[in-house]
Amino acid sequence: MAIKILIVDDVTETRENIKRLLYFEKDMMIVGEAADGEEAIKQTGKLNPDILLMDINMPAMDGITATEEISLKYPRAAIIIMSVQGEQEYLKKAMVAGAREYMVKPFSTDELVNTIRKVYELEQKRRIQLAEPSIIRDLQRDPQIITVFSTKGGVGRTTVAVNLAISLAEQTRKKVAIIDLDLQFGDVAIMLNVVPKRTITELIQDIGQMDSDLMDSYLVTHPTGVRVLPCPTRPEYSELITGSHVEKILGILKQTYDYIVVDTPSFFHETTLSALDLSHQIMLLVSLDLPTIKNVKLGLEVLDSLHLKGKVKLILNRSSSDIGIKCEDMEESIGLQVAAHVPSDGRTVIGSVNKGNPFVISNPGTKISESIGELARMVMQGEVQLQKASEVEKKKGLFGKLFK
Repeated sequence: MAIKILIVDDVTETRENIKRLLYFEKDMMIVGEAADGEEAIKQTGKLNPDILLMDINMPAMDGITATEEISLKYPRAAIIIMSVQGEQEYLKKAMVAGAREYMVKPFSTDELVNTIRKVYELEQKRRIQLAEPSIIRDLQRDPQIITVFSTKGGVGRTTVAVNLAISLAEQTRKKVAIIDLDLQFGDVAIMLNVVPKRTITELIQDIGQMDSDLMDSYLVTHPTGVRVLPCPTRPEYSELITGSHVEKILGILKQTYDYIVVDTPSFFHETTLSALDLSHQIMLLVSLDLPTIKNVKLGLEVLDSLHLKGKVKLILNRSSSDIGIKCEDMEESIGLQVAAHVPSDGRTVIGSVNKGNPFVISNPGTKISESIGELARMVMQGEVQLQKASEVEKKKGLFGKLFK
């Protein structure tokens, strides 16, 4: 995988020069820029870079102070200090702050590239030697497949799926992939603002010799590090993909990725059923309107008949106290308790969708972003959703009659 680099320098021209120096390095990827130390800290939390190229003299917060904070808060990010000062005093301060290397400006392309590679390789070795228990956990790791599903369209499956994938990547710092199995009209790629060169349609043509390395060439990389397998470019191509293809794809992805988020259409199809069957957790989305509740109830009955109900976590999307139907009434009718609430926030969601920038990145402080963060933590903890053990008494009136 490419080395993810964040450039931190208050001079725009310097940042552009560095980008030009690294432009032809296929094993390196510029994931972002920052003009001061405070912005560098925020960007590091969002983008999870492997390497930061950090200038010392910057306004607001200088590079040494930023290096100290990032080294403590994000120890997996290795920092290379850049400065026009080559004195021993500056070098000592940089190393004490947590920098891995010190480069004096101006430097050549070879000097920069070799330094980045050296620091990255040493950092990988350091993690192996200093974190042996983590290696054992990796060898014994249990990759999670999380499928976002609903039997009603328009409830926000793709919105939840893409933001959940980003949040998992940010919180765990592990490898996350997202697959768009809405094979006719999927929107994962557009919501993440990535342009796919190849999709699942081309991938299945090589399915016979598919392995982890070949799979990697079909995935698109989002700036956060999340890898994306887009849906076909034409609706008619969806007929080429079968359930066995999905089984093979998920099996190969599990060899490399810790979390695999699957977005689905709003109906039961061979490919959807394969994903649901292989899933560790099924996020079943519902909203507080009668048509959705009716469809979700029927869908849950199908999942129960397939012995998949035990994996289901009911997620209430667009949760609001202003809507006439109460959450408790919906839970009683469906026979399942809500595991997580995602509040209604049309302004934030529509803005992020139109810009192709997930709201957990663009608006991390909003309640809806915080709720996705809670959902990600629930996935990470593998919490078992409470289910109603006894028969639910049907409510009287329209609501009760509808589900009687």
